[in-house]
Amino acid sequence: MNSIFETEQAVTSADKTFIKMRGDIVEGNIVAGSKLSEAELSTKYQVSRAVIREAINRLATCHLVERKANIGARVVGLSPEGLVELYQVRESLEGMAARLAAKNMSVDEIGQLKELLNQHYEKVEGSESYYQEAGDVDFHYRIILGSKNSHLISLLLNGIYHLVRMYRVQLGMAGPRVSTAFDEHKNIVSAISNRDEELAEMLMRRHITYSMRNIQTKLTNEKNRR
Repeated sequence: MNSIFETEQAVTSADKTFIKMRGDIVEGNIVAGSKLSEAELSTKYQVSRAVIREAINRLATCHLVERKANIGARVVGLSPEGLVELYQVRESLEGMAARLAAKNMSVDEIGQLKELLNQHYEKVEGSESYYQEAGDVDFHYRIILGSKNSHLISLLLNGIYHLVRMYRVQLGMAGPRVSTAFDEHKNIVSAISNRDEELAEMLMRRHITYSMRNIQTKLTNEKNRR
């Protein structure tokens, strides 16, 4: 399956720069909404402006960067409106992925998904946050791959995955949401394990809706503090 993470072998300077910049945007090290200067980034990452230009173009295809006339390239902003639009698409596509995962994941893959949750439990027990790295250690990533639908995988992983992660990492699960989100993950895995396609989709959609509301609250609170 040709996904973003199977092409993550950074063989060129351009690949390495793109992956590093993408991570810095997702993590908030490059601030949401900030203007991107090729000259400044060239100095920061110690590469040519041509390499930075290529990285910015690739980041635009990941929906992490936007270009505007007379302004240039900017990191996308995190807004309540952008969140709603993104999560409406995410709810639909990941709901479908969960339905297909319940049908198509192998017994071994489901066992590995359960083991991943066990590892997550050790991290979230008594913790104030529930942070998941990208790729195979991300619960949602595993289910997306488990759908076994190449078009769906491409739409999610090569399309909106890192923009979703940007919201999740910078405004995601913390406080009381940690335990409830983990329980929701367990229920989704149970439905997949039982091959209950309809329930798996419903639970995933509900989980993403709850996550969106959690982030909405944080965005609203931040806006009110300004």
